[in-house]
Amino acid sequence: MIPVNKPWLDIRERELLLEAMDSGWISGSGEFIQRFEDKWAKVCGRTYGIAVSNGTAALETAVWALDLPEGSEVIMPTFTIISCALALLRNNLIPVFVDADPRTWCMDVNQVAERITTRTSAIMVVHTYGHPVNLQPICELAEKHNIRIIEDASEAHGARFRGKICGGFGAVSCFSFYANKIVTTGEGGMVVCDNAEIAERCRAYRNLGFGRDNRFLHTRLGQNFRLTNLQAAIGCAQIDKLPRALDRKVRIAKTYNELLKEIPDLNLPVQEEWALNVYWVYGIVLGESYSFDALECQRRLRKYGVDTRRFFLGMHEQPVIRDKGFGIGERYPVAERLSRYGIYLPSGIGTTLEDIRRSAEAVRKCLAS
Repeated sequence: MIPVNKPWLDIRERELLLEAMDSGWISGSGEFIQRFEDKWAKVCGRTYGIAVSNGTAALETAVWALDLPEGSEVIMPTFTIISCALALLRNNLIPVFVDADPRTWCMDVNQVAERITTRTSAIMVVHTYGHPVNLQPICELAEKHNIRIIEDASEAHGARFRGKICGGFGAVSCFSFYANKIVTTGEGGMVVCDNAEIAERCRAYRNLGFGRDNRFLHTRLGQNFRLTNLQAAIGCAQIDKLPRALDRKVRIAKTYNELLKEIPDLNLPVQEEWALNVYWVYGIVLGESYSFDALECQRRLRKYGVDTRRFFLGMHEQPVIRDKGFGIGERYPVAERLSRYGIYLPSGIGTTLEDIRRSAEAVRKCLAS
């Protein structure tokens, strides 16, 4: 379980939540829905925001709204959360995987061109753990081959590529506002875009495909992916805290970097010169000189009172994905190594200097032993 961080949900959230309750609108309608959508779209430099129930729903809704040809291929990183693959499979699309970049842990953009075929309809970029994908070659390929970009910025609130905020690059861009995200509504998500028709399709899909003139006349199927007015009220307060939250996340990462930099053969998060990393999580990857893997490292750290999480397991190694005929016999060595030797340390918004020092000391003891 991920607890609500009490110091980060304070008086402003309570004020807006009570205002939403007093308005009588507590479900998927109400003033705060529109306010939340408008505020987040503005943060991303976008025209439209469509709030939904979670980040997975945002991805499914966004992909559906693009109306990509059924059975066409979408290139995506294997090293990501399963929500990305689900969005494609639920829209009858074929995921085509590429490996991770060993430095940023995002998709290896150098592998994308060779995976493009006449059946490719889109590229899904995922900004992993707070660091942006190198978007320049992706944008060039998309323009050259006339294919769409689906941007998953769920883990990268406020991150930037060459000064432009993540969430501003795709034909559709998606966010999660889960409890562990930099901006949170407990559960929640959003699609942002600049195309009015795509935005309207997203709104219809999240709301059961209700008709505009005759509500109960359905010409297309949809989902119940509505966000509540109560959650949106919390989101409005959270957006106002984004600059402070980003500053705090960066300071947490810099403190970890300073305390862990002398440990041999330990890979720490990077920030490429073209990027602004927001360090959604603070990950470490054990080098080849260590005789144990992430699972054993977790076990040792737990003895010192430090709880950690494993890195993603690549999509090509997921039984449920293989059962559907994808990724079989494929190897992606960087993603496989990250999965087996990567963990992330406590680094939530409320992490204190004492917490960081205790975690860093535990890592030193663990790796020294």
